[in-house]
Amino acid sequence: MFYYDGTIEILMPGQEHEFFKSIIAFLLEIYFVEQGIEFYPTGSMDQEREGQAFAQADESYCMGGVKPIPDLSIEVIFTSGNTTKLNRYRALGVPEVWFWEDGLLSFYHLDRNGYRRVYRSEIPELANLDIPLLCRCVLMAETSRLEAARVFRQGVHQSSQAV
Repeated sequence: MFYYDGTIEILMPGQEHEFFKSIIAFLLEIYFVEQGIEFYPTGSMDQEREGQAFAQADESYCMGGVKPIPDLSIEVIFTSGNTTKLNRYRALGVPEVWFWEDGLLSFYHLDRNGYRRVYRSEIPELANLDIPLLCRCVLMAETSRLEAARVFRQGVHQSSQAV
């Protein structure tokens, strides 16, 4: 459910939508654990600025500890939704929003002029995340979640040893 600028939007996510949001979360949480990053998963918790905006991201995370507004919100787009959702997230003050659509992630980082498209996360804890590996493993999970997790974990280890 979303609210912004006098409009309420209610969405009913399907099985495919729920699969991809869960796999993205699963792989991100592997990354956090493998990299020793303290995180707090907030899922689709209510994000609200009373009278202005209300959103429930598909997945969301706070880095370090609990915060009233998450550092990262993730939206999975299939049949409805697009980057116009950024207006809601801007009103809420969410620092970064990711969109998964057609097998690709797009990233938007909030600065004083609004969201700008970036090509990797600008959240310090996620700056070294291998985005092509993440996307490949999300798609791989359609066939085997275990293989996707194994390949992703191995890639995370290799990239952290290279740093």
